[in-house]
Amino acid sequence: MSSSVAGSAPASPAEVRVVARRKSPFIQASIPVLRWAADRARLDEMSLARRFRKWPLWLSGRAQPTLRQLETFARLSHTPFGFFFLPEPPRVELPVPDFRTLRDAPVREPSADLLETLYLCQQRQDWFHEYAQIHGLPRVTLVGQADLADALESVATTLRQTLGLTDAHRQQLSSWSEGLRQLKAAAEDAGVLVMTSSIVGTNSHRKLDVGEFRGFVLADDLAPLVFLNAADSKAAQMFTLAHELAHLALGQSGVSNVEAGRMPERSNERWCNRMAAELLMPLAEVRRVALPDAPVPDEIQRLARVFKVSTLVALRRLFDAQFIDEAALWQHYRAEVERLRALDRSGGGGDFYRTLAARTGKRFARALIGSTLEGQTLFQDAFRLLGVRKTETFYHAARELGVMV
Repeated sequence: MSSSVAGSAPASPAEVRVVARRKSPFIQASIPVLRWAADRARLDEMSLARRFRKWPLWLSGRAQPTLRQLETFARLSHTPFGFFFLPEPPRVELPVPDFRTLRDAPVREPSADLLETLYLCQQRQDWFHEYAQIHGLPRVTLVGQADLADALESVATTLRQTLGLTDAHRQQLSSWSEGLRQLKAAAEDAGVLVMTSSIVGTNSHRKLDVGEFRGFVLADDLAPLVFLNAADSKAAQMFTLAHELAHLALGQSGVSNVEAGRMPERSNERWCNRMAAELLMPLAEVRRVALPDAPVPDEIQRLARVFKVSTLVALRRLFDAQFIDEAALWQHYRAEVERLRALDRSGGGGDFYRTLAARTGKRFARALIGSTLEGQTLFQDAFRLLGVRKTETFYHAARELGVMV
């Protein structure tokens, strides 16, 4: 289990209701836990005061919530009800290494949204690992094939070969967005489960915060998994995917908040950033074709078309090739991020079944649906892992993904 709680077992909701009926409608909730739950759920003081008129008084101890109010707050903050009767907040940790650091200082405690997303992906990975064992699927050679001491160019070449990415194939692509789709498909063909979502499970009211994390990777030689935060721009997702594939090459699990323009302090994050850039745009090629005297905004557009990568990756490689300095990198990076966000906002959403395929990954969804149709997996387990509720939806997804006709 990824979290530990010290002290005696908290009272159950049923026990609290009995006490509330006998004595008082108000509940003596732990003030430190109230503060912790609000902070972990990223709930600001003003919105809480609007929702719960006496919220400031709860925190000062001059008033207590009613049973119904505390239950509402527990749901709003995604906090187990019994936690509010602990003297201090429980210690909640990520189940995998946390690479989200700034100057090697740990970031805020993981939110309930991040934790629930991680736990769901771990459940999906566990299912696929067992499925791979039963069906005798081969080990994924990409996992653990590299070391921090290895030369980047050599590792990138090997990884490119493993993924089946060739210059000839790249030239046939129409755009960098096609390049992103190709990279996802190549990773899945190589045995990696690639999942992309901007929400927790299927709850559209719980948006994932790109400021908290951009992606994570769960290393496993039968069921390696990469999750991309779709709240990020599609351009940024390309670099995040390459970065997480670099972690897999090292055999590492972890949560990242990587940016193409940032210079991480951790040595493994620096290596994975450099590896991601080399995978997408070999530095020798960049130096050969780049026009150093061209305006930076124009040049990154041109390089993005040549290499079928995002402009953010092209900008990073201009810096790596020493055509621009770090100040210019950040100046143009911020401007380009804003431009790309505006483009992302102008686009519409996809249909449900395309979204399902992206959220769970085609490799996972096809395996799970096929196993269920063969009677090897219970429908209720498949519904839970896919995030569907209706049998009709399940069979429609099976047809859309080509599992059945």
